[in-house]
Amino acid sequence: MKILFLDQSGKPGGAELCLIDIAKPYRDRSLVGLFADGPFRTLLQQHHIPVEVLANQPIEVRKQSSLLQALGSLGQLAPLLAKVIKIARKYDLIYANTQKALVIGALASFITRRPLVYHLHDILSKEHFSQTNLRVAVNLANRFASLVIANSQASQQAFVQAGGNPKLTAIVYNGFEPKNYQTCESDIRQLQQQLGLEGKFIVGHFSRLAPWKGQHILIATLAQCPQEVTAILVGDALFGEQDYVQQLHQQVAALGLEHRVKFLGFRSDIPQLMAACDLVAHTSTSAEPFGRVIVEAMLCGKPVVATKAGGAMELVEHGINGFLVTPGEPEELAQVINTCLQEEEITATIATNGRISASQRFDVTAINQQIAQLLKSVLSIQ
Repeated sequence: MKILFLDQSGKPGGAELCLIDIAKPYRDRSLVGLFADGPFRTLLQQHHIPVEVLANQPIEVRKQSSLLQALGSLGQLAPLLAKVIKIARKYDLIYANTQKALVIGALASFITRRPLVYHLHDILSKEHFSQTNLRVAVNLANRFASLVIANSQASQQAFVQAGGNPKLTAIVYNGFEPKNYQTCESDIRQLQQQLGLEGKFIVGHFSRLAPWKGQHILIATLAQCPQEVTAILVGDALFGEQDYVQQLHQQVAALGLEHRVKFLGFRSDIPQLMAACDLVAHTSTSAEPFGRVIVEAMLCGKPVVATKAGGAMELVEHGINGFLVTPGEPEELAQVINTCLQEEEITATIATNGRISASQRFDVTAINQQIAQLLKSVLSIQ
């Protein structure tokens, strides 16, 4: 099975990290085509996955773009589509990993008569997408895709509610390699020392800095917690969200938390940083499609607190393998942090349960087997 994977991003977000794991078993007979250059290309190369950048500049269409803005990008799409069509003829199947990849992949699939698989990593709702983009994604998937892989029940349900054909869908969670999340105690202590956080209760937040990711909620929560509670914010702004970053710094200053909040930017040592935390917080203010950070923290053996919405509710069982709080409620989050501070034994049990459940449910080998079976079934019905 020769596969042409398509992805719009040059930056490694959750969908891109997932694609690395999916593409690895096919690296001797696949190509990842990117619509923008960046560190994601380097990451693919490090994993010995063939990659080619197919566009000279990023496509200027965002999730909230209007029909007019979308039409304005057609000039960019034509040469990109021509390249993809030429390449796709050498492969058995087109695998679109993002929404812009779906647009190009659907047209290329129609012209080359190659089956199309769409991996849905988004909640297709009006909270996240413009009406135009919603319609485009759903109509293209219904018309051209042989299979839509949804990364959670929440993603699948949103797709169907937006008009997607439920018969096209299969739910496959993200896969992880558990051994990648083991860090020795001496490395943890050394990292805490480097960050100047020895003796602190460290709450980690791992996400791009964006309003809906809710870093401002965690900062507001700190003001209600004991002095030893410190937050590390790992990630940076991606899509023109620098204003939000400035607001976060202003919020920290206004609350007098300069010594209790550290902005670490993009980091490659995520498992090690998670291992250095006492608690990992997921504070998205609206439904998350999956919640990759939640599973990663569990695999690191760390307690997790997540918001009660979307895919997170499929990963966390409150009080058993993690904690769930209402989105946008600093008081509830503060209660969980204080519980973790005071009830060390209970918290350790919850963290252990999280590690065991994540290792069993999201093992990358089993997940890749599910995807392989689905792809074989797509090719067999062509």
